[in-house]
Amino acid sequence: QEQLVESGGGLVEAGGSLRLSCAASGTIFAFNARWYRQAPGKQRELVAGFTTGSSVVYANSVKGRFSLSRDRAKTTLYLQMNSLKVEDTGVYYCYSPPKTWGQGTQVTVSS
Repeated sequence: QEQLVESGGGLVEAGGSLRLSCAASGTIFAFNARWYRQAPGKQRELVAGFTTGSSVVYANSVKGRFSLSRDRAKTTLYLQMNSLKVEDTGVYYCYSPPKTWGQGTQVTVSS
């Protein structure tokens, strides 16, 4: 059974850092694996994702602060988050197209 499990979320003060991990079991990540987030009362939005040729796209709001990476085996996806802001608060989900989502990990940034 394909499964993605996120970890690394938590409570951090503004300006701090967190590193999210997403481990795949029963599968490997698609070439275009992504991280999404959903803030309270808002729609889920793309944070960062691999595209063709291992290029990475980032949401404008996180450019220069977040970094997406993965291991060579393509079984673990990472999101390094630096200079965190209160507006980065939300539930972060990893996603491996076309249909496999993680259960989410909460990130809370306090002022």
